[in-house]
Amino acid sequence: MTRVLTSADFDSTIATGVTLVDMYADWCGPCQALAPTIEKLSHDYEGKANITKLDVDASGDIAQRYGVMSIPTILFFKDGQMVGKTVGLQSKENLENELNKHLA
Repeated sequence: MTRVLTSADFDSTIATGVTLVDMYADWCGPCQALAPTIEKLSHDYEGKANITKLDVDASGDIAQRYGVMSIPTILFFKDGQMVGKTVGLQSKENLENELNKHLA
């Protein structure tokens, strides 16, 4: 199960290691289409990277902090620093390539 972040635990979660954050909303069709891919990544990268989701409606402050204007947006963090960003529906391969780049 992919971990759902909130404003309260966001900063502590991204502080160490590599973290993927799927910025989504329940009403967003492309976000729903991306959800199974994010879930699969959470299994594939267990123990290697944090694969997480953040509801932009519930945690708008975080979305605003990182300039998220449309969803789905995927943010990549390494040790607390944003190191990558994709906007729109992404293939599993694209997301894996981005994760692997930061895990290397």
